[in-house]
Amino acid sequence: MSSIASLSNITRSEGDPKVIQSGPSSRGIPDSLARGLGWFSLGLGFTELLAPGRITRALGMEGKEALVRAYGVREIGSGILSLSVDKQLGLWSRVAGDGLDIATVMTALRSDNPKRDNVVVALALLLGITAVDVIDAQATTARHSRGAGRRRSYQDRSGFPRGVKASRGAARDFKTPPDLKHAPPLAAVSKRVPAA
Repeated sequence: MSSIASLSNITRSEGDPKVIQSGPSSRGIPDSLARGLGWFSLGLGFTELLAPGRITRALGMEGKEALVRAYGVREIGSGILSLSVDKQLGLWSRVAGDGLDIATVMTALRSDNPKRDNVVVALALLLGITAVDVIDAQATTARHSRGAGRRRSYQDRSGFPRGVKASRGAARDFKTPPDLKHAPPLAAVSKRVPAA
């Protein structure tokens, strides 16, 4: 049993059902990768927002600090969306942002740039992360699409943690709580209420 399930049992009130066994996680590999990409976006975005001069100097793109800051804001937005329920939108916005980043960095790939080697490395990294973004955006979209023809099956779920058979007869030893012993029967109360 996971540590979260154990912690959940500690915080439950007396009489509440306990977690006996945790089931499979509903979060798949694409969701986990989307979460990682979301945190990466936040880190990169804050770096671009707070230290644009270092980035532009490393790439020989001095004078483009305002553009790098704007890209940082975009990256933070993509990161927040990638960490949200609408992670597909965040991932696709990352893909679009990667296209902008590649186009912008390509402008520094000129022969008179003394930092051209850094630009080549940056482009290789951008192409790699773009591939990861595209693959995860496609996988996450496919996993969470609710399009026609795709139906989820809940046949293996009963709602009973120990199964239906183990739950039969579980209420035989139920005792009415003291505060409800003197309550009038429900049928008697419903007869007194006039119909509207």
